[in-house]
Amino acid sequence: MSGSGLRSGTTDMTDGGVVGHIIRFAIPMLIGNLFQQFYNLVDSVIVGRYVGADALAAVGATGSVTFLFFALCNGIGSGGGIVASQKFGYGNKVAVKRTIANTAYVMTIMSVVVGTIAYMLTEPLLAFLNTPASIMHDSVSYMHMNCMGLLFVALYNYASSMLRALGDSRTPLYFLVFSCLVNVFLDIFFVYYLGTGVFGAALATVIAQFISGAACLGYAIRTNEYFRLSREDMLPDKEITIATIRLGVPLSLQFSLIAISCMALQRVVNGYGPVAVAAFTATSRVEQVIHQPYQTLGAALSTFTGQNYGAGKYKRVVQGLKKGMIMMIVFSVLMLPLMQFCGRQIVSIFVGDPAVIEMGARALQISSYFYFALGTIYVSRGILTGVGDGVFALQNGIVEVIGRLIFPIAFTMIPVLGVWGIWWSTAATWIISGGTALIRYRNYGRRIGLTNNI
Repeated sequence: MSGSGLRSGTTDMTDGGVVGHIIRFAIPMLIGNLFQQFYNLVDSVIVGRYVGADALAAVGATGSVTFLFFALCNGIGSGGGIVASQKFGYGNKVAVKRTIANTAYVMTIMSVVVGTIAYMLTEPLLAFLNTPASIMHDSVSYMHMNCMGLLFVALYNYASSMLRALGDSRTPLYFLVFSCLVNVFLDIFFVYYLGTGVFGAALATVIAQFISGAACLGYAIRTNEYFRLSREDMLPDKEITIATIRLGVPLSLQFSLIAISCMALQRVVNGYGPVAVAAFTATSRVEQVIHQPYQTLGAALSTFTGQNYGAGKYKRVVQGLKKGMIMMIVFSVLMLPLMQFCGRQIVSIFVGDPAVIEMGARALQISSYFYFALGTIYVSRGILTGVGDGVFALQNGIVEVIGRLIFPIAFTMIPVLGVWGIWWSTAATWIISGGTALIRYRNYGRRIGLTNNI
């Protein structure tokens, strides 16, 4: 399989150095994820600078709602990716091709249905979140455009999930970089020159996502042998579809529960007015970037684990966890001084309002102390997802919902904390979620014969 893997752009991770495989796979994907986050950053910077703080708040107010509906589709793609990586590790080429085909069917149906429902529920959900009246119209406009583009977002996530399952993290990067440049150009054109406000920012992102997804999938079909499907490969496969849904639905529910918990937090934030909403939006955008190295490491570990678990090489799975934890801790330590001393400069990238900058800078100082807990979630989740533990995804989502429902209300009621309880509650949620993930790894790993020790 290694030989054919080289010809098709895939990577067999069942042999060779553990750290080398993880880093080589993770770096292109990290760059790609950062460029994908750059979509949101560009929207926020251009809207905040050229339209105003209220417009920035309008974009931020939709974040948790958008994440909720995107998560329902993206979880299926992740589930299909795990199935494909395990089949690839086992060496079953036919099953890999059928997984690629059947995941496409499920994701297409999900994105159309979810996008339609999301469009209809946008205004009621934003009203439920106590979105300030001054930004409601722009928030609805931004959200509606994103709903109409959900199929295009799913297209890219599908193509990239399948390629990464085969060990190819470079191809999605190339097209994502190009589409990011397109997004920057369209953002400036729509928002600055045409004056279309937040609607134009959303339209630019949707167009860029379509270009990225279509180009990535088209290139994969032309160059990767696993994407060249025969009629037999494209037939519906009940067993593979069920396996994809069995892994994908818990992941979708996990992401959705996290999104619901973020909506609950957003509701608390909205109650403090536009300045707090704008500061929370700015710090959320920064933390989305901070999430990317952890998320990338987790995704790399997931593919690495899926292939090695499928090949029966359990010792390498355990080595992956240990090495992943070390890399996560190093990154967390490096980020701490940056957030402690450069918070004002970072927040000022998004908005010029002094009150927003001051609040955002202090918020970054609070949360940066707890990045190690955030990283623990992603590393543990990557390993557990790779071995096919669908239950953990749901458990972790429930824990996060509980944390984000209880902590924000409780912490903001403490007089000495007040509005700062918003960011302290996020830190507390990371801690309990990370602890739960480690406990699950210990228990589940022992059950399936991986290890008796963390």
